[in-house]
Amino acid sequence: MHATILYAVRWADLCIKRRISYNSFQLFTGYQGGAMLLRGKVWKFGNDIDTDAIIPARYLTTSDPKELARHVMEDADKGFPGKVQAGDILVAGKNFGCGSSREHAPIAIKAAGIQAVIAKSFARIFYRNAFNIGLPIFESAEASEKIWEHDRVEIDAGEGVIRNLTTNETYQANPIPPFMQELIDAGGLIAWTKRRLHDKTER
Repeated sequence: MHATILYAVRWADLCIKRRISYNSFQLFTGYQGGAMLLRGKVWKFGNDIDTDAIIPARYLTTSDPKELARHVMEDADKGFPGKVQAGDILVAGKNFGCGSSREHAPIAIKAAGIQAVIAKSFARIFYRNAFNIGLPIFESAEASEKIWEHDRVEIDAGEGVIRNLTTNETYQANPIPPFMQELIDAGGLIAWTKRRLHDKTER
């Protein structure tokens, strides 16, 4: 990897791990932020969904996102890969994404068309990996407990507001900082870094 890209990747990755403020990121990038509104149907899972449940280890002979998507959540719900549709949203309990540090898990979720995950809490490494590959995730104990399968929800990422369109309830999640929203919009950390460097060279 080009040295400049590697430096920028490491810097942005540090922001993700430590959740460094928007002002620090803006100083580096000039990013002004933008609204991110997500809306979709819910699939509900329980506590401690580990990375082997998200994508079973027997399928890790490939890193092809489309192939991984064919088996997403298969060990938690055998029929799930055939039911999930682009734009759907996962809701789960505590410690979602625990287990191994592999990035295959968030990649499989994103490649299946799932546009966001809401959970009571996330495993630390999964949290980092999700933003690295451009998958929006939201922590909210209340949403995790009160949203049910097949409900329709709307998420305002910038405000951290989750609206249950089925029950007309509203829940508060930790908002996604603007710099993480830009990572998601770009398609992940590497894509964001390349885009920023390309923009700088074009000026």
